[in-house]
Amino acid sequence: MLATLLTKAAAVPTALLIALPGQAAAPHQPPGIDPDAPVITRDDIVIQAPLTRVWNIQTDVDAWPTWQPDVTEAAKQTPGPLRKGSVFVWSVNGLRNITSTVKQARPGHRIVWGGPAQGITAVHVWTFRQERDGVHVHTEESWSGAPVESDTANLQAALDASLDAWLHNLKAAAEN
Repeated sequence: MLATLLTKAAAVPTALLIALPGQAAAPHQPPGIDPDAPVITRDDIVIQAPLTRVWNIQTDVDAWPTWQPDVTEAAKQTPGPLRKGSVFVWSVNGLRNITSTVKQARPGHRIVWGGPAQGITAVHVWTFRQERDGVHVHTEESWSGAPVESDTANLQAALDASLDAWLHNLKAAAEN
């Protein structure tokens, strides 16, 4: 009986750590958005192009401004393909010099990046799945921080519009 209680008591800190927002994910938990963030957007699209093409367009950060009109500049700071720990700097929709770090990269399947920008902490998750009708792309992003808390409605609308445009621009680039 005492051994069971000690085992349960030892498990409590781990359970609390996993449940606390902003903490590192447990080793078996993939990185994801902040579920408690005041602004969260989720969106999907199906793209009629090979999965490798969609993935390559999405992860070629340096080329984003060529197909993504809202991205005015983008440059990888880490050579080679995007991978965990890769860093890139970019500007979008008036937010300049955003430094993003890749938290997870499973080529052809999933990429997660995030970082702070002008008081906003963003986490962006992209998943790619080949299906019968094309490549299903799902994206979700969370924003937190003082600027978000002070203007949640407008920033929610801005993120909704931004991700919708991003998906449609990705579709147009991949299908052409």
